[in-house]
Amino acid sequence: MDQMAIADRRSLRRKLSFWRIVALVFLIGIGFALYRFAGGDRVGAAGPHVARIEISGMITDNKELLERLDRIADSGQAKALIVSISSPGGTTYGGERIFKALRHVAEKKPVVSDIRTLAASAGYMVAAAGDQIVAGESSITGSIGVIFQYPQIAEMMQKIGVSLEEIKSAPLKAEPSPFHPASEEARTMIRNMVMDSYGWFVDLVADRRKLPREDVLKLADGTIFTGRQALNVKLVDKLGGDEDIRAYLESRGVSKDLPVVDWKERGSSSSFWFASAMSEFVRQTGLGEAIAPYAFRIFGTDKLFLDGLVSVWQVGRG
Repeated sequence: MDQMAIADRRSLRRKLSFWRIVALVFLIGIGFALYRFAGGDRVGAAGPHVARIEISGMITDNKELLERLDRIADSGQAKALIVSISSPGGTTYGGERIFKALRHVAEKKPVVSDIRTLAASAGYMVAAAGDQIVAGESSITGSIGVIFQYPQIAEMMQKIGVSLEEIKSAPLKAEPSPFHPASEEARTMIRNMVMDSYGWFVDLVADRRKLPREDVLKLADGTIFTGRQALNVKLVDKLGGDEDIRAYLESRGVSKDLPVVDWKERGSSSSFWFASAMSEFVRQTGLGEAIAPYAFRIFGTDKLFLDGLVSVWQVGRG
């Protein structure tokens, strides 16, 4: 057999080996995807552990987070919950729903609020749901209160020669409006709404922190506190970190030997599910460098693979 034929056979063998690997990865990836996205939640399958969730950024009515908290509440493997909070606040309703969901978890297992850099306003509302609140000495918390803001663009419209006419069923319909200053009646309506929500917030803090309402009212003027100040006024229970959290949980019968497992937002079930699942598989098998760039190029999904990589893995590494 001449050298040319030998070279051709070797080339063919390499190509066949490559495509066998691609086919294997493809089949295993499909199995992994079906397992993960059809209900095979890796977290839910974990052994006994302490669950942890992260609440960061602006707080809103987050359906996915509420569902995740329900799963934690029902999980026989999650023996406790740590809520790590870094948030300046958000909507009052969003904070209310998360607060109630956390109290539902607390009916079944211990819940600890871990105030990191910031837990203010609705962020503190969420923290108040914990059986124990732990903060750093320089953490920022408090800002108990409610605010309603609306813009005024009437002067700008006048400058550009635009006016708005309106006909409405009653004077308070669609008030306050950005197109004219609010009437006293409209301001009274909004103020009453704000104060009603504020009163609810104050009562919530008084109940959860076991403080007289009069004392909470003195704190609930929008003031923010460091962790040290918050401890002095009894808005938090302890200054510390992970060791203090685990010590509290141990006092509630949760072993220090249990691992902490992050319950993160589930991967998207959109049309990118395959790229996400395959990315996870390649990462766990260590085949990424050798196979991934070629295997996914044949499907024309380089960009999808990159998006899945960043959103599923790399962000989580930080």
